[in-house]
Amino acid sequence: MWIVPLRGKYLVWAITACCCQGFLLLGYDQGVMSGIIGADNQFGRDFGHPNPTTQGTIVAIYDIGCAIGSLVTFFWGESIGRKRMIMAGAATMLVGTGNGFNSSSIPVYQSETCGGMVRGALVCLNSTVTIVGLVIAYWLDYGMSYVNGPAQWRLPIGFQAFFALCLLLQVLVLPDSPRWCMAHGREEEGARILAQLEDHDSPDHPDVVAKRKEIQVSLAQESAGGPFRYRELLQGGKLGNFRRICLCIGVNVMQQFTGANMINYLAPVVYQNTMGLSRNLSLLLGGFTAVTYMFASFIPLWTVDRYGRRVLLMTSATGLSVCFILASILLSVGTKSAAYGATAMVFIFQIFLGIGYLPIPWLYPAEITTTRIRARGSAISSFFNWMCVFAVVEMTPPAIANISWRVFIIFAIFNALWVPLVYAFFPETKGLELEDVDHIFDKGGLTGGVWSSPGGRTVESRRIARDVEERKVEGEGQAEGEKGKEKDESLADVRIEDTKERVEATKTDD
Repeated sequence: MWIVPLRGKYLVWAITACCCQGFLLLGYDQGVMSGIIGADNQFGRDFGHPNPTTQGTIVAIYDIGCAIGSLVTFFWGESIGRKRMIMAGAATMLVGTGNGFNSSSIPVYQSETCGGMVRGALVCLNSTVTIVGLVIAYWLDYGMSYVNGPAQWRLPIGFQAFFALCLLLQVLVLPDSPRWCMAHGREEEGARILAQLEDHDSPDHPDVVAKRKEIQVSLAQESAGGPFRYRELLQGGKLGNFRRICLCIGVNVMQQFTGANMINYLAPVVYQNTMGLSRNLSLLLGGFTAVTYMFASFIPLWTVDRYGRRVLLMTSATGLSVCFILASILLSVGTKSAAYGATAMVFIFQIFLGIGYLPIPWLYPAEITTTRIRARGSAISSFFNWMCVFAVVEMTPPAIANISWRVFIIFAIFNALWVPLVYAFFPETKGLELEDVDHIFDKGGLTGGVWSSPGGRTVESRRIARDVEERKVEGEGQAEGEKGKEKDESLADVRIEDTKERVEATKTDD
């Protein structure tokens, strides 16, 4: 298959553009039904005016398709590969809905093809584009609300095929993940892709050789027990696979029980039924809510790699809880002016959501899992994400119908709980290469590496990072020289010795 002849940052940008296209499609799908259901419009007339429970099911059934796609990725994604799973996801979206292939595979593909210093910003950019898709869906729904006939709902639902086709054409000409290639016996291909990503002409360049050895020794540790067995996902010890999987699932469950998709999927319904606003005003506010969310989603591009994942998650959860508490208090008053005040709280809620719990649950699972289980960790976290979306979206319309504004109290409590959970159990990963993240889990247990070392770096990983910096400085201007090669070999030896110790420890734990 023909591959684009791009190198270095241009190749990374091309991969990022592809990943962003996938998340644009995801965001569009999340928002498209919000402006179609819950009103006496063409959709309501064509489908017999569904009641609140049926409305929730109509919206939530999409999430079941996504969850099934995530399960398929869990069992077969690792053998198929990142690129081909995204291709399968795009092809699926051309004929139906269900974004599980893409939501499971794209964060892994993005994370495995970029450096640690920009990984957070690039995956956050994917999340930002998700909200661009949401905005497009909201405003297309609003514009089509003035059209009579089935096109009022058929065009918004069918328009997703355009984004799916763009995704398929983009991913066709891109290389696969070098880490996946090397994990599946395609080491020379992986080395060539590494050279492309590092902007070097040859896989024999010292930088490429060093990076290749880092990946090899990491894979050696992960595969010390032989072929993959699913019970490895429950393994503790220095690898800490079970803890990693719990963190993957936990951050995604937390994302959905912030109340995010109560707003994103059902904003017009929330405005109309809890705040007593007109349908037209509710649709307009839903569109502007999405625009606010979109602008807020740009903030992590500058903050996630500066302040880290933990700080943003805790700040986000605190703000979300306060917003819903204030919205509940205002709505309990029952006046029109108080309803407008509660509406303002929803807008501020979207800002706090955009800075933390929007991007990081997509980024974090791909960072904290090893190459051996990364596809499965991302897939199982995506599965739980979609099942939680299903639960929230299914229960929200009847909950609003029965308890009205009190539904905000439930999510306010959940958000308050997320702050201590993140503080106690979620280690920091900012600035770390994927292979260095393994050192966070050296101490084992539920909290090892959370507080003991700044940014999650152990003494060993800091020493390796210092060696990398020294190599870059000393090797400047003599990339092909013997001194650079010797330094690469020294760095590789450090990692090999470290890996031997960790492999032995893992065998002992088994």
